[in-house]
Amino acid sequence: MDRSTTKDRLVDGLYPPARPTRVLGLDVGEGHRLHIEEYGNPAGLPVIVLHGGPGGGCSPAMARYFAPDRYRAVLFDQRGCGRSTPHASVEANTTWHLVADIERIRAALGIERWIVFGGSWGATLALLYAEAHPERVLHLVLRGVFLMRQEELDWFYRGGAARFFPEEWARFLAPLPPEARGDPIMGYHAILFGADERRARQAARHWTRWENALASMNAHLSPGDAPDAYARAFARLENHYFFHGGFLRRDDQILAEAGRIRAIPGSIVQGRYDVICPPKAAWDLAEAWPAADLEMVPNAGHALSEPPIGRALRRIMDEIATDRRPLAAGASGQ
Repeated sequence: MDRSTTKDRLVDGLYPPARPTRVLGLDVGEGHRLHIEEYGNPAGLPVIVLHGGPGGGCSPAMARYFAPDRYRAVLFDQRGCGRSTPHASVEANTTWHLVADIERIRAALGIERWIVFGGSWGATLALLYAEAHPERVLHLVLRGVFLMRQEELDWFYRGGAARFFPEEWARFLAPLPPEARGDPIMGYHAILFGADERRARQAARHWTRWENALASMNAHLSPGDAPDAYARAFARLENHYFFHGGFLRRDDQILAEAGRIRAIPGSIVQGRYDVICPPKAAWDLAEAWPAADLEMVPNAGHALSEPPIGRALRRIMDEIATDRRPLAAGASGQ
């Protein structure tokens, strides 16, 4: 692609909004059906996009990081969220179900190997998928790294981030009885999965508002209050996963098994002032994974919507598409 032509086609640093080239549902068993969308060139370099949360769901905006004539971008809503069904269900919904789902999608679409692109929880899932199936991954592109360690959960849910946002923290704790405020994940779990539906809906809004309030350094980019249906799925799924420690075998599993991805090139984009997923996790990952390049983005927080984060990710994807960044050895993409 001619560079000047590429620049002319960019809007706010990203590619223009586009319609999916294909929409399908995939039955993955145990009552779950996934919503999948493809964007760009059906013969292009395949990339799968893993959204955050757990429970965040995908949006068409997530396809705007990929040159539409160079990439075949695959977006899907993970179990229980977005347009996948059943909505907000935690039954048969664990990290390892999601890893297996990614493989089912790859096989169903006839893709041999692909780039894996994910942020926040999506970065966690990308790493776990790559460690389980390194032979299927061409390159990992990660944003806002979260390694699913207890120290990271404690930072966000046991008072670390609260030191910077005391007013938002007070709102977050408000639905909990005083005796439950020392362990908000457990306290919210009792409400979100309790019998009082009205109280559960209120708690879901508070849970989601806490994260949204801290997502961006720029207030105008904050997602604000989420619709009730979104908040219910997001809060239930996120709490379910965090309550169970991400269903990992050990707290440091991702770093302990980083040797499995040593031959896979990686690109890590991390906001310097990310208070949801502080930069220490990205640094620890890069130290354990020499094939990865870590880019600390100044004046940026956590959100994918922050312009410096978006521009960095789009540039990386352009470089991969034009052979200025390596893919795993011997990769053809199909």
